[in-house]
Amino acid sequence: MIKRVVDTAMTVLLLFLMAYQVTGEMAHEWIGVSMTILVIVHQILNRKWYGALFKGKYNPYRILTTVLSILLVLCFAMTAFCGMSMSGYAVPFMYGLAPVSFVRRMHLSMSHWAFVLMGLHLGMHIPAMIAGLKLNDQQKQILTCIFACIGGIGLYLFLKNGMPNYLFFRVPFAFLDYEKAGWLVFLENLLMLSFWAFIGTQAVQIFRNAVHKT
Repeated sequence: MIKRVVDTAMTVLLLFLMAYQVTGEMAHEWIGVSMTILVIVHQILNRKWYGALFKGKYNPYRILTTVLSILLVLCFAMTAFCGMSMSGYAVPFMYGLAPVSFVRRMHLSMSHWAFVLMGLHLGMHIPAMIAGLKLNDQQKQILTCIFACIGGIGLYLFLKNGMPNYLFFRVPFAFLDYEKAGWLVFLENLLMLSFWAFIGTQAVQIFRNAVHKT
């Protein structure tokens, strides 16, 4: 239950962090600090997982989940460090730990990579979450189709909002629409996150089926 509460809180904070034009700079920094604390708590709760990293055999499914989890932690850490190195409100004593010109672009890219990886990570947990619902094959297919449609809208918004440009350092600043309604910003972020969650869910299904066949 504690893990689920932490995961839910992290997802909500992630949506707020991606809505900078709604929250403003000061709130963005404090939300970022809160997110960093939750990430640390999450790692503590998962300490047994780290203890088992070098134990047992690695099949494709375990390799996928392990690589994704490690990359997500690294992205979170880099995003937090770069953000704090530019902080003017939450942790101003950390300002200038690294060149601002470097951390600004790195923070922009790493935060969006964290968004993508977080979506994939959430998607990987969805099959286990719905397993208790005891759905038949037809119901599962209907849910998959609905999820795919939502994910398709999210992919369209992801490309329309220029997210790939931020991921691959193509632009130095985020181009945000400050006139867009706040609820619409959160809805679009949720839809974009849903696309990556859908990809994560399908990846888990494919790798699990491969393992079962083996």
